Amino acid sequence: MRVLVVTNLVPDESAPQRGRWVRDQVAEVRARGVEVEEFGFPRGRSNYLPATRRLRALLRRERYDLVHAHYGLAGWVARAAGARPLLVTFHGTDVRHPIVGPLSRRLAWRADLVAAVSRALFAEEDGRPGLPAVPGSAVLPCGPELGRFGPSPRTAARAALGLEPEGRYLLFPANPGRAEKRHDRAAALAEATGATLLTGGSIEPEAMTTWMNAADAVLVTSDYEGFGMAAIEALACDVPVLSTPVGVAPYLLAGIAGCLCAPFDIDLWAAAARPHLDAEDPRVAGAARAATLAAGPMAERVIEVYGQMTGGRV
Repeated sequence: MRVLVVTNLVPDESAPQRGRWVRDQVAEVRARGVEVEEFGFPRGRSNYLPATRRLRALLRRERYDLVHAHYGLAGWVARAAGARPLLVTFHGTDVRHPIVGPLSRRLAWRADLVAAVSRALFAEEDGRPGLPAVPGSAVLPCGPELGRFGPSPRTAARAALGLEPEGRYLLFPANPGRAEKRHDRAAALAEATGATLLTGGSIEPEAMTTWMNAADAVLVTSDYEGFGMAAIEALACDVPVLSTPVGVAPYLLAGIAGCLCAPFDIDLWAAAARPHLDAEDPRVAGAARAATLAAGPMAERVIEVYGQMTGGRV
């Protein structure tokens, strides 16, 4: 089988981690014997038409059994270029965004198969509509490559980052400039608990495990999440996670002592955070749960869908 992956989830200096989950999935699919090529292009309105022209030319030169687009606008580029059969995986912002969201929901009826990285994207969340329940739609997460994540001593992680060994640290792993991530909530929690808030956004992917192991807890305060990669990565490090009930968090954190999955309430969240901030090296038993959503198992689900869409060719 020969597959072309199309995406505009490509990294840049402001977001070096962008699209890492797509690249991890591609690597795992390749490792299982599927030939995959990538067609990437930068975000931005001026890039869509040139990308469509280049992709149309590529599809005329080369033959692929399937085109798999990641993100709604990349899906529109693939469809406009004549990609067939076309699988589109939606990732979250492309569904919930006030402008891109309606385009994504329209595309869902025009793809040969529509997938979402979590079941939550097919439902309304925080007043924002989800994807339509198109017959035959699928849930195809892009799990993280967890070989990069695991527990390490908190003292060593803090020393590597130049942090105070006895400090009280909460990690907000997202870009604080993204309004839906609700950095304001994380900042309020840090103030209420006397903690220092560490923020992501520009952290290199290879360094994220060090930042997570340095923190007393990881915060996911979002209004919505397509999936929730950071929470999985933190659990793989056995680091406590406090999350709003978004993306895969209700499944991921259920029954794990020391974690919280609940709507944001400053008193409730502060009560959950303080024991971790007061502990010498707070840990939870999270690695086994995180492994169920890792890149490898998720890639196997993707390959199964590829086979269904191509009449069994793998």
